[in-house]
Amino acid sequence: MPVPVAISLAWNETGWGIDNLACEVQLETMESESFHGPRGQGGVHALFAPAAPDVIRMGDTRRGFIQTGVRGLAGLSLPLLLKVQASASASGKSTRKTSVILFWLSGGPSHIDMWDPKPDAPREIRGPFASIPTKVPGVHVCEHLPLTAKLMDKLTIVRSVDCSASNHTPITMQAGNPLARRTDNGSDGGGYPSMGAVAAKLRGANAPGLPGFVGLADSWKSDVWGAGQMGQAFEPVNAQELSRELAPPPECSLDRLRDRHDLRKGLDGLRRAADQSPALAAADRYTQQAYDVVLSGRAQRAFDLSQETQAMRDFYGQTSMGQKALMARRLVEAGVTFVLVSGAWGYFDHHGDDVRWGGIEKGLKPLLPRVDQTLHAIVTDLEQRGLLESTLILMLGEFGRSPVINKQAGRDHWTRVMSMVMAGGGLRHGQVIGSTDPHGSDIASRPVGPSDLAATVFQHLGIDLSAHWTDRQGRPVPVVTSGGRPIAELG
Repeated sequence: MPVPVAISLAWNETGWGIDNLACEVQLETMESESFHGPRGQGGVHALFAPAAPDVIRMGDTRRGFIQTGVRGLAGLSLPLLLKVQASASASGKSTRKTSVILFWLSGGPSHIDMWDPKPDAPREIRGPFASIPTKVPGVHVCEHLPLTAKLMDKLTIVRSVDCSASNHTPITMQAGNPLARRTDNGSDGGGYPSMGAVAAKLRGANAPGLPGFVGLADSWKSDVWGAGQMGQAFEPVNAQELSRELAPPPECSLDRLRDRHDLRKGLDGLRRAADQSPALAAADRYTQQAYDVVLSGRAQRAFDLSQETQAMRDFYGQTSMGQKALMARRLVEAGVTFVLVSGAWGYFDHHGDDVRWGGIEKGLKPLLPRVDQTLHAIVTDLEQRGLLESTLILMLGEFGRSPVINKQAGRDHWTRVMSMVMAGGGLRHGQVIGSTDPHGSDIASRPVGPSDLAATVFQHLGIDLSAHWTDRQGRPVPVVTSGGRPIAELG
């Protein structure tokens, strides 16, 4: 349970509140773990604690600006994160800023038609697209990925990903865990968390006042796997909701909140209350730093895509995937550790021309330039900003697609093997890892499992691969399961 780190709300004739702030903060009556003491007897509300309930309001406006601006941030409560970072610095532990951007190609992208072409196979297997050489001799990709081909020296294609435990959900691959599976019986995931949730818990954000784990997705339930039994505090922050709510309501602007005179009056009241509350006294200077972070507008600026030039927005592409990729760059640049990007739900589910997303020619072909432009933009932009070495880029889906084109001009689900693309992270690139048989049906060499992906990600983030989290029964659960090891070829 998070350390109670909070703003004290003194009881007076008008209810719970902090007097003299630029905008009054009122606390609704609610019995929950956020309170220490019943209504009318003084207490503490964890204003800066993660995943707090919606109990702060500013007048009659939408949910309180300060509460909304920090709820769920960093997987650690913001003041606790500040304290952890200070402790790490004092103890000499590494505080190197590293991050991950995971592009989720929802629906299951066809490995044969993208990154593992089979030009010598019969047409019903090789599909309608030709292949082109890349910057790395002997490596070919789909003809509709020309920017990827030019970028190949900065990429790694893993063509032998074992996705046999995966299903038509993000659970297994986003968890990096073959034990985390779709069950359809109310116990999906088996309680195991996603890699992003582990990062939020064991790494936290790279800068105070920002989330450790952010999701950029239109379909949250279908495309984003959360914290499982690790706890609500480590769930991903929904960027679309948070970005809307970070802006203060018109009657309570950041400028007013920055009025140090009024704020000091309120904080003076907090200190008086703290004299009577050991729990509040423990919040000390880190809570005050957290308040400063909120008032600085740092998180608000990170989510403000309008600060980017039109040229940069065009560079990424005026598509859902491209604009979310640009937002992901802004977030890791600001200090978010793990960002998950999904352009749209299920849009790589190319069973055939008789279904929503179409087959390979009519459905996948229009998407390939978007994938190509987005991957090229994020790698190039991060490199120019000096962030590519510290940012690991992943592009994958839940599984591959069947080797044989079906009667509807599409390919069906295929859990035996899929491809994955990686870039950045200070790793050794310009290579292909693993291979499939001549038909792209099975792994032929160097299988890479979900747990190997997790181990690679956690090693990059500086997370101890032998670390554990505790489930609801109090049992330790390893963050890396099934003997997973970092992909050695990446150096």
